[in-house]
Amino acid sequence: MLQRITINNLALIDDLEIEFSGELNVFSGETGAGKSIIVDSLMLLIGARYDKTMLKYGADKGFVEGVFSCENVAPLEALGIESDELMIVTRKFFKDGRNEIRVNGKQITVSMLRELMQSYVDIYGQNEYQSLLKINEQRKILDYFVFKKDDAPLGRHKALFDEYKRVCVEMNSLGDERERAQRIDILQYQIDEIEQAKVKKGEEESLLDRRHLLMASERIKNGLAECINSLDGEVGAVSGISDASHKLASVSSYSDGLAELYSRLNSVAIELDDINECVKDELEKFDSSERELDEVLARLDKLRTLKNKYGPFDSMNEFLKRAKLELPRLLNGADEYDKLSKRKSTLESELIASCKKLSELRKAGAGELAARIVTELADLGMANSRFEVRFTEPETGKELQAVTANGYDVYEFYLSPNKGQPMLQLAKIISGGEMSRFMLAIKLITGDLGGIGTMIFDEIDTGISGAVGLGVAKKLCSLSRGRQVLCVTHLPQIAAMADTHFYIVKSDDGGATHTHVTLLDRKGQIGEVARLSGGLGVSGTAEKNAEEMKDWADKYKLSNA
Repeated sequence: MLQRITINNLALIDDLEIEFSGELNVFSGETGAGKSIIVDSLMLLIGARYDKTMLKYGADKGFVEGVFSCENVAPLEALGIESDELMIVTRKFFKDGRNEIRVNGKQITVSMLRELMQSYVDIYGQNEYQSLLKINEQRKILDYFVFKKDDAPLGRHKALFDEYKRVCVEMNSLGDERERAQRIDILQYQIDEIEQAKVKKGEEESLLDRRHLLMASERIKNGLAECINSLDGEVGAVSGISDASHKLASVSSYSDGLAELYSRLNSVAIELDDINECVKDELEKFDSSERELDEVLARLDKLRTLKNKYGPFDSMNEFLKRAKLELPRLLNGADEYDKLSKRKSTLESELIASCKKLSELRKAGAGELAARIVTELADLGMANSRFEVRFTEPETGKELQAVTANGYDVYEFYLSPNKGQPMLQLAKIISGGEMSRFMLAIKLITGDLGGIGTMIFDEIDTGISGAVGLGVAKKLCSLSRGRQVLCVTHLPQIAAMADTHFYIVKSDDGGATHTHVTLLDRKGQIGEVARLSGGLGVSGTAEKNAEEMKDWADKYKLSNA
């Protein structure tokens, strides 16, 4: 249930906070006052697209925040969001078109928000009414009605269908005998090529380092040779230091200072002699550098060829594992193909049987749904309506071709809203006012199935008035006894039925236009009902009639509590 919404810098709204009741919340106001802004705010909370034109003119940023109480925290936990049966949805938006969404402090995407809020809020406006005209949406409604409480048959069918598709893919991958033979030759070559190469992890990087060193070998050898000459030549450092050490040794016994100098110089002589030998060793390593460079270049070329074919080291090994698994399967391809063929035949029989079972369940559910819709429509002023779900049977012998993950049923809603009218597809016969009532009938029937805590109706009263409006008001009241209902209306009958009534008004301060929302007390509600009735300022009995309507609505709610 939506407890509170806070709106900042959205369209004509500066700052606004609205607290809702848990039953029927009604919004009304003059045309153009800003009722659509409230709906847009609610839509943003459930994942609607944000457009930067929605931001209040002159503002850099704004936000919409909704506080929800929710007993079902599983959808939140599925997204890794902590909750103590309270959900705070915050959507910040900026003038450059960016927006940021957080739920209980955790940032999520628009698609994640949309999926999450499907568990908590349903919103019905003109777009939703139009979607009902689409056959796919009609199929969703019937399946929701039939399988919501027990979707095991549908789940089993989907599992069968998935396995069937997998078996078909495996059979196609095996191919015929000639194709298998070609594939076996290719796989065997690839396996041998990778295994014989004996590639080691990190080998390419090591070879690149070695290549860099070998390509500079001449320069290195020259440098080392010159170093040896400087160290070990006729006037080299080694002989010079050694000679100096011997001379200092002859006088080192005369004082501690001379002895220390001799010790230090002798250490230098030993270290320098060792360095000289090491330099000579390094020089010897480059004796075969040209041959080694050729070997390194050839190995790098081999590794790059393999890399281009199979990817880097890890990908190459993964490819090798898959190839080794596939090869024996192909070698036994004839047996494997026969096994898969038998499984495919079994699955085809099971799928057809499953489709028949789903069709039986749908047709039984369609009859029940039709009866309930007709009953609800009668209460909504469409007493002469006839409704049915018509199924198109698959062509005999071609049932398997019609099978999908949902079965093979093709069905569509048909309606005759008035006596004497033929039954036609919903899209071809229903009017705007009839569509509003039809949608409400659907929601009254399916509302309890989904456990949705909040339902929002925008334009539910399109094209209706009078006694029909009273019927809609009663149904909204009935719906709100089990869940929270928010409704934007222009009908006095619905306004009179409100448990909580908000009046939306637009004002001009001389420099800018602003939208405000006022919570009406009983006197204010009566005045608004009178205004919506059209008699305020025209008839002296308008407010008295409005009060009578409000009294009647209060008694009706008490009797249907």
